[in-house]
Amino acid sequence: MVDKNENDVKSGVFDLGGLNIAFKDYFVGNSYHHSLVKDPSVNVTVSNVSFEPGARNNWHIHHDGYQILLVTGGEGWYQEAGKPARRLHPGDVVVTHDGVKHWHGATKDSWFSHLAITAGTPEWLESVSDSEYRLLD
Repeated sequence: MVDKNENDVKSGVFDLGGLNIAFKDYFVGNSYHHSLVKDPSVNVTVSNVSFEPGARNNWHIHHDGYQILLVTGGEGWYQEAGKPARRLHPGDVVVTHDGVKHWHGATKDSWFSHLAITAGTPEWLESVSDSEYRLLD
């Protein structure tokens, strides 16, 4: 079923936001972004990021900072370079430390949503290839 968890993600506590056009070059598939905290006097941003089934961001690194993901809906993946992918469910928390190459996104058949608490500067890298992604179950 392609729309698994779609209603849960779209009617979550935080607004889905608009199609993530600003970062489209760093994602495979459709994602949605809603800024919750974007205050220049605070050194972190907080965003609700949601993914359609199969959507994922590219490998990336946060320099001089970190990223904390709080999973709020659906099912997704998180993977650090050199480690197996971890399946994520609502309530899961992921802490990505400074300089760690990683990616995250939806499973093949489920919508996925998380709050991203981010500090530092991202370096966007290569996409997660379809062949790599298909190996996940």
